[in-house]
Amino acid sequence: MGLDLFLGQLPIILFSLVGGVFADRMDRRKMLLGSQYIQMTCAFVLAALFFTHRIAIWEILALSFLVGVGQSFGGPAYSALLPTLVPSEDLANAIALNSIQFNLARVLGPAIGGLAYATLGATWCFALNGVSYLAVIASLLAIHVQFVPPKSKDSILKSMKQGLVFIRQRDGLSSLVFLAFIATLFGFSYTGFLPVIVQTVFHQGAQTYQLLLISSGAGSIAGGLLVAASEKLKQQGYVVLLTLIGLGASIAGFAWSRWLSLSCLLLFLSGVAMMASASLLLSLVQLIVSDQMRGRVMSVYNLAFRLGMPLGALAMGKVIPIVGVSTALAGTGLALVGIAICFVIVMRDVPIFRRSARQAA
Repeated sequence: MGLDLFLGQLPIILFSLVGGVFADRMDRRKMLLGSQYIQMTCAFVLAALFFTHRIAIWEILALSFLVGVGQSFGGPAYSALLPTLVPSEDLANAIALNSIQFNLARVLGPAIGGLAYATLGATWCFALNGVSYLAVIASLLAIHVQFVPPKSKDSILKSMKQGLVFIRQRDGLSSLVFLAFIATLFGFSYTGFLPVIVQTVFHQGAQTYQLLLISSGAGSIAGGLLVAASEKLKQQGYVVLLTLIGLGASIAGFAWSRWLSLSCLLLFLSGVAMMASASLLLSLVQLIVSDQMRGRVMSVYNLAFRLGMPLGALAMGKVIPIVGVSTALAGTGLALVGIAICFVIVMRDVPIFRRSARQAA
């Protein structure tokens, strides 16, 4: 299982930056369609292998790697495509709504998959997964994109370098990418250790774990709705830092809580802060990036965002046996609070992180 998860993520680490270059050179809709075709084909191949009872471990690992390849090119195209579908003033709302559907899928997907596996078996479970891509493909075929990719004779390596230079030179952009990494490193990986909290702190079982998951998921949906329903926020960068402080504080409070009701409340608040900060960070990056560089910039941002969680989980797995789960979780929360406060102090002269509208003007 560990090798399968690693091989599924490895192409995203290896090829995301290349995918960002292609997202700036190709029709993003067609590129995303290609990604969906790859993933759908892998799902149907897996279903066929199970149906014929000729499945081998290496085949599963190879298909996971191919799915990761499709995602490594589809991810930058998807991120770059979204801003071309809505006006800039509605971008934050669109990103928040997109985050809501992502979290709903994250909760409902395994539940539906588990039900399909239990009632229909593995073959139909994988086949239904393949069928589900048809809805995405139909949606992509129905939309119209205005972006016309510019022609470029630069090498892929040179284009990647241009994207990195753009991030470094654009005021505040490199800080946003760093914050995305820090947020997932310290603020998002704690959910993977909820079973440890349930077992070692509350001495309960699956029902308590499910209650904690529901609390966190409900908070995530509420946070997304809150951002989506709000008007265009001023000083989004400063608001992001405040939400990260709130996220770190709620994680630290949850780590030391021994009252289940309070723990559920703190998990709900952490879910709100997690989703709000992720949505606002993404919308900020999208707003300050030019369309010609969007694919490359979003590939770097997505890579930073996705790297933080597994690295954080890996570090937590090493630290928890030494200091205990409560101390480890509290440490990550307080680290996030400290970094966010440092940003409030150090980055106060950067326009997107300024506190007052007058200063920003």
